[in-house]
Amino acid sequence: MIAALRERFFAEKAPQTALYDKPLLMVIFSLMAFGWVMIASASMPEATRLTGNPFYIINKETIFVVGALVLAVITLQVPIHVWARYNGYLLLLALGLLLAVLVVGRNVNGATRWIAFGPINLQAAEPAKLFLFAYLAGYLVRRHQEVRENLVGFLKPLGVFFLMALFLLAQPDLGTVVVMLVTTLGLLFLAGARVWQFIGMIIMGVAALVLLIVMEPYRMKRVTGFLDPWADPFGTGYQLTQSLMAFGRGGLTGQGLGNSILKMEYLPEAHTDFIMAVVAEELGFLAIVALMAVIFWVVLRALRIGRDAMANERFFEGFFAYAIAIWVAFQTAVNLGVAAGAFPTKGLTMPLVSYGGSSLWIMTIALMVLVRIDHEGRLAGQQASGGRS
Repeated sequence: MIAALRERFFAEKAPQTALYDKPLLMVIFSLMAFGWVMIASASMPEATRLTGNPFYIINKETIFVVGALVLAVITLQVPIHVWARYNGYLLLLALGLLLAVLVVGRNVNGATRWIAFGPINLQAAEPAKLFLFAYLAGYLVRRHQEVRENLVGFLKPLGVFFLMALFLLAQPDLGTVVVMLVTTLGLLFLAGARVWQFIGMIIMGVAALVLLIVMEPYRMKRVTGFLDPWADPFGTGYQLTQSLMAFGRGGLTGQGLGNSILKMEYLPEAHTDFIMAVVAEELGFLAIVALMAVIFWVVLRALRIGRDAMANERFFEGFFAYAIAIWVAFQTAVNLGVAAGAFPTKGLTMPLVSYGGSSLWIMTIALMVLVRIDHEGRLAGQQASGGRS
């Protein structure tokens, strides 16, 4: 009886492993909440000018956030083997969306990137990124040795990328092409592709990027404006000079939430691509550092989830997690770099912070995939522990 009581006592007191990564979930939802607050602050002047209702844009963003929470719950219920099984169909869906947007898409500011589904406008490039990375993860599992040892195996996924790039450049959307290229090359490198192949593709990618910039006058103007924005502060350099002034006004601690001047119709896209300029002006450099630290922690967590999955021979999950990590890290760096004048202007959002339903929803799904990968790893670990005991 004493032995039975001792066994029951220790069984009740034994620590239980959490089935979900609660810190990661809290950080993701906190970033959403922070983005909602900053969009509310940055968008009111623009919303007033467009509709007369200062809450018009933040009301739409509230709907997007609710939709993101619903998608988060749904995604957490989807086993990763479903993504692995249907990754080829997801790629076909991505190609179909990119083709459809060229045929029936809405044109906004000279770019045809959105498909209207009733009141909802879907930016086709956003799901295309996620579906391409799911396909690449599956391909690297199926053709791992071929990628490592054969040039053809290395070039096949790049061929898929180039096809998608053609559709994206027709919109045009060079920013998404660059994100896809960096993530694709990063995955191939992690999969063990030969260094000379990797370096060769980087050189070719840079050469193609330069060619695309030179061929389009508006892209060339963006580059020249980025190199010396003060040479034409009311023309090609206008958006960047306004953003830089926002950073300068913010200093270390900012002017206070809601006290931005540059958002008052001076800084275009203040609540979307240049949300970080408003964060810098209102909350200061320290807030920018804190936000980057939080996103950097998410990226490190994603890399750790990928590493653990690979160590347990869950290769699809590992490559998928690595892809999401590279995607979030690179897009964050580019968005902040554009606002701070380190990169030419590109239409890439700050993950979970910038305004936009498509970006928020797809990034939420991607991050919930990470949580699901970690969750299944924890379940497998518990089952293994139960089997040993």
